[in-house]
Amino acid sequence: MSRESKKASEKTAIVPAKARRAIVPKRHVPATHVLATFDDLLDEFNRRFRESIWAPWEPGVIEPYTVAFPFREAFADLEDARDKFVVRVEVPGIPKNKIDVSITKNDMEISAEAGTEREEQKKGYVFRERGHSSFYKRIVFPEEVVPEKAESTMKDGVLEVDVPKKTPTSGPKKHKVTVK
Repeated sequence: MSRESKKASEKTAIVPAKARRAIVPKRHVPATHVLATFDDLLDEFNRRFRESIWAPWEPGVIEPYTVAFPFREAFADLEDARDKFVVRVEVPGIPKNKIDVSITKNDMEISAEAGTEREEQKKGYVFRERGHSSFYKRIVFPEEVVPEKAESTMKDGVLEVDVPKKTPTSGPKKHKVTVK
């Protein structure tokens, strides 16, 4: 059989059903796999970008220089405890007197600043290191609260603020009108 006749017979050949099913994938690949691959791609891009920026000035340093208080998000929990809201915010390493809490009837703002300074004197040189960190967090309450009755405590780097809810005032009373 010539080459041309083989090609012609392949084009006109009927493919059995079993052969057609073999082409279909045996399992479905979830979309999360694609997203995870994309996240890995972004992580690799970020790593290489940091290396290209920092490496020329500080050989061997891949991550940016961090001091004693690196920036991080202050994690917060808002718990609805029937008659009050309980807010817990992680603020490790920041003393109580450096934390500012402000509450209105609809929201709460928490901000803090901390700094550190270290000096080391050795023969022939002085090493000084300073660090500064701050954060700001705004939490919106789902219901109106009474800011004047709020109380807070700090234990083991966790700030806990109890904010009582405003007692609902009775709405306008219904007045029944008789139809004449």
